Amino acid sequence: MKKGSKIIFCILLGLLLTGNLAFAQQDAKGCKDHPLFSRMEGYRIVTCQQKEFDGEDFIDPATQQKVTIEGRKFHTEYMTNKPFEGKYSRLQVSRNYTNAITKIGGTFYEKNPKDPSETSMKLIKDDKEIWAKLQFNFGANYLYLTIVEKQVMAQQVVADAKTMATDISTSGKVAIYGIYFDFNKADVKPESESTLKEITKLLQQDAKLKLYVVGHTDSVGGFDYNMKLSQQRAEAVVKELVSKYKVDGSRLKALGVGPAAPVTSNDTEEGKAKNRRVELVKQ
Repeated sequence: MKKGSKIIFCILLGLLLTGNLAFAQQDAKGCKDHPLFSRMEGYRIVTCQQKEFDGEDFIDPATQQKVTIEGRKFHTEYMTNKPFEGKYSRLQVSRNYTNAITKIGGTFYEKNPKDPSETSMKLIKDDKEIWAKLQFNFGANYLYLTIVEKQVMAQQVVADAKTMATDISTSGKVAIYGIYFDFNKADVKPESESTLKEITKLLQQDAKLKLYVVGHTDSVGGFDYNMKLSQQRAEAVVKELVSKYKVDGSRLKALGVGPAAPVTSNDTEEGKAKNRRVELVKQ
């Protein structure tokens, strides 16, 4: 048990013993349940934390091997309102969560099925991959629930115009990972702005440079669909550069090659993320 959690538990236990029940039974300020799970009766939130990007270890229900998942992370700690009654067992609490996750198509792994001290859960739904881990202390009187909504980190440090020019000069192309699209869509997202500005600067610094803007996808989905999507994304980048950044359209040509030119294997999520890219290729 973490030192901070022990302190919180002891403070709240003291409040119960001194009769400050009304205060003790309130959720911690600003905390609420994650939408994935409702709360079992008789528990309150004593602390919570959310991070836009972090990692956590889980046990993969499919392989029963430890995996590290990265993405938006939520950590919530619950305490029962009546810790001396021991109303729930760890097995009962774990089963409530695993029944909830399997009902909506998820899977789970219990570290000890007879008396689980830790339960890992995984759900893939609506193009999202969500992992959850339930841990216990003081029997089932204190619960730790950690949830990670898996995602690739939004790249904030992008290649500048000088680096792009160097790569194009040496290899004839440069891979760009700072242009973002929503899943299965071809609209350029606003957070692509810094990268688009650097591409504009690249073209401003070399008035003779002409580029193929090449869209790439991973292997998820049908080949023909990905070919079409990659073409649409390449065209969207060209349109953005011409309309918003006033680049001469005659210097750019959009091409889509779908999953046909991966830079690495599509067998892992990390590999798929690297294959989803835009490349600038010298004409």
